[in-house]
Amino acid sequence: MSLRRIAEFLIRRALMPALFVSAAFPAFAQYPGQVAKDTKDAPVLRSIGVLEWTGPEENPKSSRLVPVLVYDNGELEDGGIYLARPEPLAVAPEVEYVLQEHGKAIGLYDVQTAGRQFGSWVGFGAWKPIPNAPRTPPKPTLPEWGMDNQEGDRPVLHRKHHADDAPAGGAATSGQAPAAPSDPDRPVLHKSKSAEADDSSADASSTGTPSSGASSPGAIADSDRPVLHKKDSDGDTATSAPSDPDRPVLHKSKKAPPSDLGDVSSIPGNEDPDRPRLKRGLANMDTLKVLPSLVGLPPDLEQSVAVSDARNRPEHPFIYTWSDPAIEAKMKSSLEDIAREALGLKPPAPAPKAKTTTATQKTTTVHRTAKAAASKRLSEPAPLVDERFRAFELTYGSEATLVLTAHTDAPPAQQKFVTLIAQPDFYGNVQVLFKVVSDAAHLDDNPRLRLVDAVDALGDNRGELLFEMRGATERQFALYRIARGQAEKLFVTGGGQFGSDPNN
Repeated sequence: MSLRRIAEFLIRRALMPALFVSAAFPAFAQYPGQVAKDTKDAPVLRSIGVLEWTGPEENPKSSRLVPVLVYDNGELEDGGIYLARPEPLAVAPEVEYVLQEHGKAIGLYDVQTAGRQFGSWVGFGAWKPIPNAPRTPPKPTLPEWGMDNQEGDRPVLHRKHHADDAPAGGAATSGQAPAAPSDPDRPVLHKSKSAEADDSSADASSTGTPSSGASSPGAIADSDRPVLHKKDSDGDTATSAPSDPDRPVLHKSKKAPPSDLGDVSSIPGNEDPDRPRLKRGLANMDTLKVLPSLVGLPPDLEQSVAVSDARNRPEHPFIYTWSDPAIEAKMKSSLEDIAREALGLKPPAPAPKAKTTTATQKTTTVHRTAKAAASKRLSEPAPLVDERFRAFELTYGSEATLVLTAHTDAPPAQQKFVTLIAQPDFYGNVQVLFKVVSDAAHLDDNPRLRLVDAVDALGDNRGELLFEMRGATERQFALYRIARGQAEKLFVTGGGQFGSDPNN
């Protein structure tokens, strides 16, 4: 082998490890080993329900929680039948729901028991306030009296010091009266003469020795004041007899407690689990405060979204804030006109005015007034009963999503219902995305849609619209997502057999 080839071989042999190392670095950068999965993106169990109650909030007369759906591992399951053993997981005891209004928490609801109503599972429990809600400040307490007060709670009159008073020369002796005031017109409290005559401490005041009848230094002796004496060891006589034989004395009763009184201190500590005990109500539900059952659909029924999630999430309010109230009024008026036209309440266009003849011009004033009144009634818009208008911001920075529900002013058997979902277009006009019109005679085939609220059902910080599909004999709940100018139905309870949606 020539020297040239030997040199080239040595050079390639020296460069080979460097090439392998340089080629291994990109592979090591791309595949560092086992990739750790982000636990924040892992799916969590999330339940959505509707709380229905009657009466005032936070203290309802009766309530129930209707399970709607359970979001588990990326799938939407029916909350009324999911993991029913025997009651579904959504209404199992001790499940806590957060009550929301437009995405803002307004209270808590703890499920305590469950039952079936009209073939569906519902939960019953108690409404609780938010724990983080500000509590009422404690009442201010008065400062305690000093322990040096010998008379306890007995009121004491003190002399007010003035600038013209002579300074005290020293501490007064116990039982001595204070010096006379310098002002002759100032009222002074004096001891009664009857007490001075009976007081045995009159002589002791001159010598500085307290009298035997005084209970403490500086105390005022009163012949009619009852005195408590400590009994001797025998418990029959007092250690010092009072000087006045008519003075009342409190003595301890010598009667022993009746022997027929039983000792019941051992009853709470009964350790026998098989011993029968009488209790009020059910034996296993004596500690629960379950509200009365809510049956049917009363006229004053209120609804609220309820969310149960194992993960604490920040609040996301979905209410839309208008920059100008005039824009909100314009949008609402436009939706009302569309709703009246869908319900057949919009008056027809006026007919072209015919040429008047000489005989027609001689119409009396009464006929003219009647025509003016009829024309005024036709120009007024027809009323919309139970109208509800809501504007939501379903995602941060998104445009307003408008929802309007109403029905006609007619007897219940002749009412017509309308539900509209719309958004403003590029020019500021209302663009209808979803419309459902139904009547009372065909509610089982085409149920009316009543808006419950906006809710983040999937836990992705995006709001959906939850509706109640109410028919004549049954009902369901449907979840809609608004995206790309369309209203997409994500989920409906009961499998979707009830109520065929013509828009989907």
